[in-house]
Amino acid sequence: MSKKYTLNIVLVEPQIPQNTGNIARTCAVTGARLHIVKPLGFEINDAKLKRAGLDYWSLLDITYYENLGDFLDKAEGACFYFETKSPRAHSEVIYPDDVYIIFGREDKGLSEDLLRGNLENCVRIPMIGDSGARSLNLSNSVAVGVYEVLRQWGYPKLQKAGKLSV
Repeated sequence: MSKKYTLNIVLVEPQIPQNTGNIARTCAVTGARLHIVKPLGFEINDAKLKRAGLDYWSLLDITYYENLGDFLDKAEGACFYFETKSPRAHSEVIYPDDVYIIFGREDKGLSEDLLRGNLENCVRIPMIGDSGARSLNLSNSVAVGVYEVLRQWGYPKLQKAGKLSV
């Protein structure tokens, strides 16, 4: 039986349109599905969102949810929660074939109640401690998470080598 390798990126209440646009572009070039949980801090037709995503919007498989409960009721795979408060590194877990990697809003992250209830699936991207820098930018964090999952899977369906022009 072949593996289906479905990677799902979930943004819970994103606030900055440029981040969401950059994440949409990451989804488009990796084949990841994008899930956006409302409420949003911007309108979907926001020019900054469209500019950051460039002309990749037509390449997206995107689903919107009214709230986190709506998403959690419909999610059909393992969920991993990326949050600075998590107890272990994102690279210390093995991601299953059908996975949702979940990121919170830029200013608050994910709720501690959600994290406590799913502690075994909470991960963080390692960073310098006590430096005054709280976290990576959301779009950078998503890219780090996406490529760790894809690395573990052997980059299915992705072109691994480019060609220089002669």
